Amino acid sequence: MPSKPSLILASSSRYRKELLSRLRLPFTAISPDVDETPQSGETPEALALRLSVAKAMAVVSTNPGSIVIGSDQVATVDGTPIGKPGDFTRAQAQLRSLSGRMVEFHSALAVTDGHRVEKADIITRCRFRQLPDHAIDAYLRAEEPYDTAGSAKAESLGIALMESIQSDDPTAIIGLPLIELTRMLATFGLDPLDTPGAPA
Repeated sequence: MPSKPSLILASSSRYRKELLSRLRLPFTAISPDVDETPQSGETPEALALRLSVAKAMAVVSTNPGSIVIGSDQVATVDGTPIGKPGDFTRAQAQLRSLSGRMVEFHSALAVTDGHRVEKADIITRCRFRQLPDHAIDAYLRAEEPYDTAGSAKAESLGIALMESIQSDDPTAIIGLPLIELTRMLATFGLDPLDTPGAPA
């Protein structure tokens, strides 16, 4: 029986690594070298999809014969992208502006073997609570979400900032849509349920 191709996550994100480990498929993680600058006139959806494909292709080019997963997430308000704050002051301003508003997270995903590419954009809609300044400050000091678009980590205390979350995939908001990923991997011969109990 031929051996299965190696699986690589094109990411340095510990959140994506933790999510992928849920599927119990052996994998390695390699950080891709990709310029993430948006192109002129590029929509948030197009940006997220382009970067997810670019990350996967960058890694598969140096790891031929592997199956590579690329992913990227862009958060938007009224169609305008919002980035990672980087520090307390910017995160504070960001959460003040998001208070009571709906934020769309485009969690794009790409899987490739170097020849064929499967890709998708999973949208999560998060409505933020009305957030008083003391709640924003308490959250930021507790979690320091400065590397997260929208300044909110929904996988931990950031869930307390939300009034509602709507998505077809509860893992998409964290950065790796596992329902869609499982479907994609199966088309490349890597169905997690074909090898139950495999170490991650």
